[in-house]
Amino acid sequence: MGQRRGMDLGHELASAAAQGNLAKVRELLAQGLDPNSLNAYGRTPIQVVKLGHTPLVELLLRSGADPNRPDPATGSCPAHDAAREGFLDTLAALHRAGARLDLADRWGLPLDLAREHGHLPVVRYLLAQPEAAAQPQPQPGPP
Repeated sequence: MGQRRGMDLGHELASAAAQGNLAKVRELLAQGLDPNSLNAYGRTPIQVVKLGHTPLVELLLRSGADPNRPDPATGSCPAHDAAREGFLDTLAALHRAGARLDLADRWGLPLDLAREHGHLPVVRYLLAQPEAAAQPQPQPGPP
């Protein structure tokens, strides 16, 4: 039963992150929830967060969210998602917190995704980061 309750709370935290509900995420983290807890689909809050909500992303990262954990279904990390969707502030916050820009998902590097989707400010930011255009590195295995 304790594990089930933990899964429910993990799902609640991920749902609040996906909805951009900063107050609810803050409340759940203050209760001691692990920022890397999984929802019912095996995803963490930082993987489903509303990407344009940079303060929420920063809160999760300050609380210990792993910016390099790949999505179990796609292999994408949060930096891939932010680059693909053009969220420069979110991408920069992820990068400051240690997000690797040299990890490729099945579609390429964050730089490739930003280029493909025409997000020029994101492309310029990534080109200024030496590791962003490096030889793609394989994703690390599951934690």
